[in-house]
Amino acid sequence: MAPRSLLLAAALALSLAACNRDRGGGAPPRAHDAIHVEPQASLITVPIHADLGNLAAALERQVPRTLWTIDKPGQTCVPSRNVDLGIARLKTPSIKCRIVGEVTRGPMRFAGRGREVLLTMPLHAVVRAEDIGGVLKRETATADAMAHAVVNLTLASDWTPRGTVRIRYEWTNKPHLDFLGQRIDFTDQAEAKLAPVIARLERELPGELGKLEVREQVERAWASAFTTLSLNRRNPPVWMRVSPTELQYGGYELQGTRLVLRLGVKAVTETFVGKRPKDPAPRPLPPVRPLEAEAGQLAFFIPVIADYRELEPVLMRALTKRSARPFPVAGVGAVRAVFHDVTIYGTTGGRIAVGVTFTARDEAGRVGPTRGTVWMTGVPVNAENSRRVGFENFAVSGTTDMTGGDLILQLANAPGLGTTIAAALAQNFEKDYAELLGKIDRAIKAKREGDLLIRAEVTRTRTGRIKAAGQGLYLPVWADGTASITLAP
Repeated sequence: MAPRSLLLAAALALSLAACNRDRGGGAPPRAHDAIHVEPQASLITVPIHADLGNLAAALERQVPRTLWTIDKPGQTCVPSRNVDLGIARLKTPSIKCRIVGEVTRGPMRFAGRGREVLLTMPLHAVVRAEDIGGVLKRETATADAMAHAVVNLTLASDWTPRGTVRIRYEWTNKPHLDFLGQRIDFTDQAEAKLAPVIARLERELPGELGKLEVREQVERAWASAFTTLSLNRRNPPVWMRVSPTELQYGGYELQGTRLVLRLGVKAVTETFVGKRPKDPAPRPLPPVRPLEAEAGQLAFFIPVIADYRELEPVLMRALTKRSARPFPVAGVGAVRAVFHDVTIYGTTGGRIAVGVTFTARDEAGRVGPTRGTVWMTGVPVNAENSRRVGFENFAVSGTTDMTGGDLILQLANAPGLGTTIAAALAQNFEKDYAELLGKIDRAIKAKREGDLLIRAEVTRTRTGRIKAAGQGLYLPVWADGTASITLAP
């Protein structure tokens, strides 16, 4: 970001402040402290996608088409009974038969609904009574049902998926035979035969879920989240380093054949100005932790910085332009000033130091020319959430290279100089601030970092108090937004 506005505001504050007349010492000590940014905590959404289409195909292969067969010879199809003929009572013989049949299934159909994996399986039963008492050859009955397998998934502490299966089914026509006035019901036997099918599905399910490679995808997302993002490329370069600390699990949902795990990466975001920092070293995948809050919130810091070296030429141009007219100095009269150099840097106590080297000459010739450097210090100030900068406790801290008298000190204390510079240089840098936020918003809108596609949006910002450090004059800006990380294919 161009620091012109910050410089102008700084020059305004310098000019408005009253300077004392004490020469004091020389140049103030230079500060070498860097801009310190407190890490921000974020909880970023990380959806992990898995295709369950292969799971349905695997279960289709695992469950045979013929679920079970029936072959029971010597069954009593019609029990004996007593018949009163009026003149005698007879007992009819029981009629033996052989019960045979099979239950087959149709194609499995797969669907996802919310938090359940639904497998539907049509069943068809054909049951025959054969060799009926050596008299009738065959009686046949059919039955149909729709079995529903409901699979519920969980994640173990090591991020491997687990599943439980429950099966329910509805007979549209229960398996039975109507024979010689008797109803032979096979529903209980059919339900008993379904029990091994359920057991088989439960036995095969963990292995098939393992093939979804959920843990592998989670590990890739976790490792790739240890990264550094560019928030601003230059003037100044700003970087945000993301260091995950936890991975939280908030359940899943099914979208057709897509399984979407809701994960939240709890991370610390650190902002660096200048050279790109090293990516943080990835740590091993932590165990599953429950999601504690709504994921998708990103918090980070944006320093709006004015580099002191970039402030100097702007202030120098403003002073040179003003020197075309004389300055009124009380007790002296009109004084001409020629400005030679400007030095600005951070000094101790959160202050900035400004050194102005110039030559002052009384137009009336009553005071001889004076040349030297006047050093001033002040504390930059602004209101909370405001981008207008001023200075407090601004004072002349000393002089160096003084020749010819005190005229430059008198000029530095002259109210006309301060008023003129204040009127010329007063400016709010709201526009520069808005431009930087726009650049950052575009920078993080959709960003590819290795295996990750990061999408973020700034939704709210607030500014703090401006500070002076050895590295520069900066305005702290905190931003909140929404963010998600998707594992790229």
